[in-house]
Amino acid sequence: MGQSSGNGVVVQAAGVTRVYRLGRSEVTALRDVSLCVRAGEFVAIRGRSGSGKTTLLNIIGGLDRPDSGTVLLGERDIAGLSERELNTLRRHQVGFVFQSFGLLPQFSAYENVDLILRLGGVPRAARRERAVECLTMVGLKERLHHRPYELSGGQQQRLCIARAIANHPVLILADEPTGELDSRTGREILSLFRQIVALENTALVVATHDPVIYEFATVVYELQDGRLSRSSRPTGAPTGNA
Repeated sequence: MGQSSGNGVVVQAAGVTRVYRLGRSEVTALRDVSLCVRAGEFVAIRGRSGSGKTTLLNIIGGLDRPDSGTVLLGERDIAGLSERELNTLRRHQVGFVFQSFGLLPQFSAYENVDLILRLGGVPRAARRERAVECLTMVGLKERLHHRPYELSGGQQQRLCIARAIANHPVLILADEPTGELDSRTGREILSLFRQIVALENTALVVATHDPVIYEFATVVYELQDGRLSRSSRPTGAPTGNA
């Protein structure tokens, strides 16, 4: 399991800028973005499509590199790590949940989770115990041997969450995790995320355009024109601890 820093900070981005160059044109996806997320926090990044949400998640998860600024995971600056080091870091310390699920269709639910543990070097007996634990946690104990196409959209996303938490990551990144789901199922997934944060004491960052996120997140940020700012909770919206 990875470690957060002594003050509970799991990930800290400071002055992050990312510019994409398309021929002679430049598109600034992120402008001097700073963000701090602690263990046990459910942080949401809201913004319209193309606002830079996915770019920010990719950078703090080590899938992309900033043009300037620093990203600390625990006390380690990941911006300067080699690809091999980043692969190891992602495998052991970061869990990813994608809108498109990204499950292996030929594998059962159990096998999808087991593969992540196997890649993490977990012994067979411990893999079995942890895979079943994770699938039970997300409500799929009775679906261990079902393949993704035999599961509903909500169940597939639950499987993605089980896979993401398998190696006890210190950080979970979820990119539009309710984007392919109906509103009721989306709420169930966000509620599950909140339970996972409490049970695993992990940090969670969700990129979304869904206003329902205010009912579940500890803190919500808005990303607009590449700039990040803290969002005010709408009047009447429940707090993250509701």
